[in-house]
Amino acid sequence: MMTKAEVIAILSAQSGVPAASMTAETLISDLGLDSLGLVETIFALEERFGVTIPFNANTPQDDSAFDLSTVAGIVSGIETLIARPAAA
Repeated sequence: MMTKAEVIAILSAQSGVPAASMTAETLISDLGLDSLGLVETIFALEERFGVTIPFNANTPQDDSAFDLSTVAGIVSGIETLIARPAAA
């Protein structure tokens, strides 16, 4: 799916890890991003997809949390946000 390829491209650009070495199961913690790098990645994702990633990202106890732990989690979260109707 196109979203996955674009998410991987953004993660690769932010982390310096080759896109070809990433899969859906790749752990974001394995990409070597520091906290600033992760924030920059979130901004890049928001800008590219026209979404706002919630502040509760990666809050395991919250069922509506945006999963930032894996590539698949980010792709799923982005697709969910894209599918939501825009707030009035």
